[in-house]
Amino acid sequence: MQIIETERLILRPFREGDAADLFAYLRAPTAPCFLSLKLADLAEAEIEVRKRAIDEGSVAICLKQTGQLIGDLFGGGGDDEEDGTASVGWHLNPQFGGEGYAFEAARALFDHLFRANGFRRIYAYVEDHNKPSQRLCEKLGMRREGVFVEYVSFTKDDAGIPIYENTMQYAILRREWLSGVPAI
Repeated sequence: MQIIETERLILRPFREGDAADLFAYLRAPTAPCFLSLKLADLAEAEIEVRKRAIDEGSVAICLKQTGQLIGDLFGGGGDDEEDGTASVGWHLNPQFGGEGYAFEAARALFDHLFRANGFRRIYAYVEDHNKPSQRLCEKLGMRREGVFVEYVSFTKDDAGIPIYENTMQYAILRREWLSGVPAI
């Protein structure tokens, strides 16, 4: 992935030195969909950074001013993207929430995927209780295409029975993006 700069951020591949910042938000993921990424310690974070560093679809979100890793994006990398369609997602350190960083980063990624990579369609899955991600999708110009009822389980109840999440799918087409890129 090429480095992308926005007004306040740098989007780049993961690299050595990112482990402590990654661990800061993956030691206790706040969204159930990221529970499987939970890291036990800094050593696990270093292993995860090495994996992400070679994953073309894994993008580090860093503050331009300090270089600090504050979150990550995924999308548009690998052989699983079919028919010009890319699945995307984002995960921001909660300490940096509410500042517009997720929108700024996702907007830059979308623009890159549509313009530089030529994707035809981008979509995201969002759990029905994740209101911030739903708002982000809508701010990015994505439309809600449907709800998958009891679609996936990330957790279990006290008896060990899976708790299934309702999951929404949001999407936007390249032609829609190019006709009205959302302003920051």
